[in-house]
Amino acid sequence: MIRPRKMKQIEMTVLERDVDKAIEFLGNRGIIQFSEKDTSIERYSSDEDDVNEARVNAERTSAHTRENLEKLKTAAAYLEIELPTEPEKTARLPAEGEEELCEQIVDTVNAVSKAEHEKSLERQKIEATLTESRAFANLNAPFKELDQLSYLTLRVGRLDPQSREEMLETLTDRVVIVPLDDERVLAAASRRGRFALDSELKKRSFTPIAIPEGYKGIPEELLTSLENRMKQTERELQGIAEQKVRLHNEYEKPLKALTSSYLMATQVEKLKARLVSTKSVYMLSGWVPADAIIDLVDGLSKLTDGRVAVRTFVPDEVKSIKDGTEKVPVSLKHGRFIEGFEPLVFSYGAPLYGTIDPTPFVAVFFTLFFGIMFGDVGQGFVLFLLGLLIAKKKLKIQLLSMNYARPLIFVGIASMIMGILYGSVFANETLLEKPIEAITGAITGNPVSHIIHIMPDRNNLDKLFAFFGFSIGIGVILNSMGLIINIMNQCILKNYEKALFAKTGLAGLLFFWYAISVAIRIILGGQFVTLDLLGLAIPVFCIFFGPVIWNLISGKRPIVKEGLFAFIIEGVVEILETVSSYISSTVSFLRVGAFALSHTVLSFIIFSIAELVAEGSAFGTLFSLVIVIFGNLIIILLEGMIVAIQVVRLQYYEFFSKFFTETGVAFTPFRFRKEV
Repeated sequence: MIRPRKMKQIEMTVLERDVDKAIEFLGNRGIIQFSEKDTSIERYSSDEDDVNEARVNAERTSAHTRENLEKLKTAAAYLEIELPTEPEKTARLPAEGEEELCEQIVDTVNAVSKAEHEKSLERQKIEATLTESRAFANLNAPFKELDQLSYLTLRVGRLDPQSREEMLETLTDRVVIVPLDDERVLAAASRRGRFALDSELKKRSFTPIAIPEGYKGIPEELLTSLENRMKQTERELQGIAEQKVRLHNEYEKPLKALTSSYLMATQVEKLKARLVSTKSVYMLSGWVPADAIIDLVDGLSKLTDGRVAVRTFVPDEVKSIKDGTEKVPVSLKHGRFIEGFEPLVFSYGAPLYGTIDPTPFVAVFFTLFFGIMFGDVGQGFVLFLLGLLIAKKKLKIQLLSMNYARPLIFVGIASMIMGILYGSVFANETLLEKPIEAITGAITGNPVSHIIHIMPDRNNLDKLFAFFGFSIGIGVILNSMGLIINIMNQCILKNYEKALFAKTGLAGLLFFWYAISVAIRIILGGQFVTLDLLGLAIPVFCIFFGPVIWNLISGKRPIVKEGLFAFIIEGVVEILETVSSYISSTVSFLRVGAFALSHTVLSFIIFSIAELVAEGSAFGTLFSLVIVIFGNLIIILLEGMIVAIQVVRLQYYEFFSKFFTETGVAFTPFRFRKEV
């Protein structure tokens, strides 16, 4: 497709009961870019109370959705479950019963969390009491006097089980009650909690047990009871931990599914807050590719049983487009090869709606340039495999997202093809010599070891210069394509003056082509003739006097607005800039041959070092293998990145600069997931 997809603005009116499933349908399809909220709500409803009630209901629903989502996140955090950050592909809006399931899971998890918290506090209190008691266990002082010496207040006596629970609820973390048997207990509190402990014990009809007169230290019975209670608490905590693991396994899938549903619901509610609406009707308005409207309307009609009203408008019928306050979003549609290079185009800027789509040219030239500069069968295969693994989601690299998967695959293939022509496999230029000789001999009758040999030596300098000439030739083609695209774009936009007389217009293209033809003639042994002056002067004259000539053609008075001197200076600068830019943009493509040569030289150096190491020691073969492996890794990582940067630079500065004088707006459809 040479131009972006045709777009239409669509307005859909749906009932309040259908809006959620309509938005769910649109979000899953990723087919509409919603317009900003229309403030002229009067044209849809004159009842302000009706509109306000709709907004209040929407805010209430949105708050409830966020509340459920936070509950699920809290439960998942406790169970150590990683939740999705965006709805999964199979996600649906919360259905009947999911609210109840959400509450059930949250209540169960909260109950376990509360039990674990309480048991942890109990263990801390028992541990502190036991530590303090052990400290005074061997103290040579009567037990009754420990109350005066210790930081603890200890009470031993009879207390019924119900009273024990009531005391724990009243004093919470200020007291530890350790059962000694069915009736007797040891109650311990801090020094500051002494009076509260005694007051509560008195209320609960606590009966103290007399400790034998003169008994010294902490009774062994009390220590044993505390230790047993500590072990019991540890066992209960272990049981809670095991229950937590069971809940993790049982609730992992439901929690992720519910979270996806509520994440989707959150996005739906955010969108609904932007839409024009009344209590019973919602207006969905936005941009849709023209070739997708029929399917969209059919889908919504089936979904709502025909309860949808649709109107469509071509861009010229939209007021905001006509007055220039809005641009039509640009959507591209390509095959798998070209589609992978769309992010590269949009990283520079979106083409204007209706103009030429440069993505096919970018895909072809990017792949070609990279293959020429990085020609190696083995290293290309590594890039191909890397792209394939990323595309299949078998490998995740932070710096390489899914956007780079397809370009990696295709530049890897191009590198392998050029590697066959260069005869290079993992920087080794001898492995393919015999197969290439056999193939070239069978086809041409003149066997050669390298189809393209760019390693410099005295015998092949002519081939090397021819290779650099080939690089410049590709640059001439790419520059010409950029100029032709600009001329076509300016004609589409009806900027005929720029299309004809600008330095990137027809005059500039003719000057560039004629200058290249003269240069080729001179290189081939020809001469510069007088007629060439005229061939170069006519385009220069058109660029210099372009505004004046256009005014004459269009019937306007040829007025020089800034004065004659300023006009002359501006024209001279324009001509100098035209000449210098064409020279630099053409010579710039020498880097294609230069990087291809540097790649070959670097490979040669690696194998030369490996051969020297192999001859120098008993373990030379092993060391040389290590050098070859690490050398290839350096080439793939370092030179691969440098080559990619240089190819991007050629696209940006030598191609895009010719026609990307104004950028458009990328089509960003509403969808629930960032990664499609």
